[in-house]
Amino acid sequence: MSDRIPTAVVLGGSLAGLLAASALDQAGFRVTVVERDALPDTPAPRKGLPQARHVHQLWSGGARAMERLLPGATERLRAAGVNRVPVTTDVVALSPHGWYRRWAESAFMLPAGRDLLDWVVRQQVLADGRIGLLERTEVLGLVGAAGGTGGAGGAVTGVRLRGPASSGGESSERTVTASLVVDCTGRGSRAPHWLRELGLPEPERREVDSRLMYVSRLFRAPEGARDGFPVVNIELDPRGGRPGSGGVLMPMQDGTWMVTLIIRQGGEPAPDAGDFVRYAREGLRHPVIGELLAGAEPLTEVAVTRTTANRRFFFERMPVWPENFVVLGDAVCALNPVYGHGMSVAAQSALALRDVIAERGAGSPGLSRHLQRAVGRTVRAAWDLAIGSDVFHPGATATGPTVRDRVLSAYVGRLLYTATGNGRIARRVTDVTSLERGAHTLLTPTMLLAAAVGPLKPPLTGPPLTPEERKAAGLF
Repeated sequence: MSDRIPTAVVLGGSLAGLLAASALDQAGFRVTVVERDALPDTPAPRKGLPQARHVHQLWSGGARAMERLLPGATERLRAAGVNRVPVTTDVVALSPHGWYRRWAESAFMLPAGRDLLDWVVRQQVLADGRIGLLERTEVLGLVGAAGGTGGAGGAVTGVRLRGPASSGGESSERTVTASLVVDCTGRGSRAPHWLRELGLPEPERREVDSRLMYVSRLFRAPEGARDGFPVVNIELDPRGGRPGSGGVLMPMQDGTWMVTLIIRQGGEPAPDAGDFVRYAREGLRHPVIGELLAGAEPLTEVAVTRTTANRRFFFERMPVWPENFVVLGDAVCALNPVYGHGMSVAAQSALALRDVIAERGAGSPGLSRHLQRAVGRTVRAAWDLAIGSDVFHPGATATGPTVRDRVLSAYVGRLLYTATGNGRIARRVTDVTSLERGAHTLLTPTMLLAAAVGPLKPPLTGPPLTPEERKAAGLF
């Protein structure tokens, strides 16, 4: 009977890869995860994930998808000290259109450190031994044959791997056959190259590079502000007088604050440890984050990341697609980390993987094409939200914003302005940004009418921190 069980190889032991492995396990596959590096046994940094040193959050749309794949994962994160932050109730945010009010909860976020989140997911996915793991193993390419016409792009039958060096000092190469290969190797994916080797055309691609860099440092929060303090977000304004200046203060587990400053590359240099708080106070559109840090204790050195471009391959639009191959996660759609959507999109894509296989059946003709189209649908909203803002940064694209970009941005901007003084509109916008609902939610007649009317309340003149929060953080 075991010979009849379909086999799957997942390339990449990242969050996307592990969630995809869990989805395939539940769909009846025998799964092997192939990872280039060694995965730590504790919530520790892992090689190849520099963005882990910056602000991370799992939006509620992604948290719900993860929970459907891994029941109990959310409680495990909560038990490890991760807070559940109601949005916008516990968020103090300055948009390009003014301060948002702290409306009743519509969505939530889980501001978990990436090392902790990956470790919790890894422990749960690999706990029962049904999913195999090959560490320190490099993917050399796909094994398969080109196809013919009518939308068939041949079939992938396995992968070529190079394993760790033996005691004699030589690494081993081998071919592993599989009923399905899922590429979750992230921004460095070689999927377009592998498809060319199968004789397939180049996929359509778009890149929007805001040329931002992320500068982060971990702090110990003031004693009175270590529990229940809100997220503070000074959003960047690409079309304002100081494009590329923003910052996020994210309360994390163990009474810490992760602070990420968002700075335009090519301008002034990234602040170092001695200049970090000054920049937070003087370099952003409002000094509140710098003022809050005056009473906090730095715990780490400053970390800098410059890989922030949005890049999407439209694999779902290719005229032909091979059987038994799917691309998922950042390998399909890599997003500017400032929006916090990457992990949530990966979770929703993995859930779509499981559900489409359950509907159509493992091994059904054209399954991988249906899977790739389902992945394309899960990334659409996050992609539109990201490029809708980033495309307006100077030099983000070679040709500048398209007409569609300008029209959508103008409408979304009007909605965000309305949301500063209309709680119902703020909650609907939050439903979309948290990936709880699709972007179509913003196009109903009631939303169009509200956008035309504008805010129902006057603008706030400063950050909506409560007197208790100000006192706890040392602000008077």
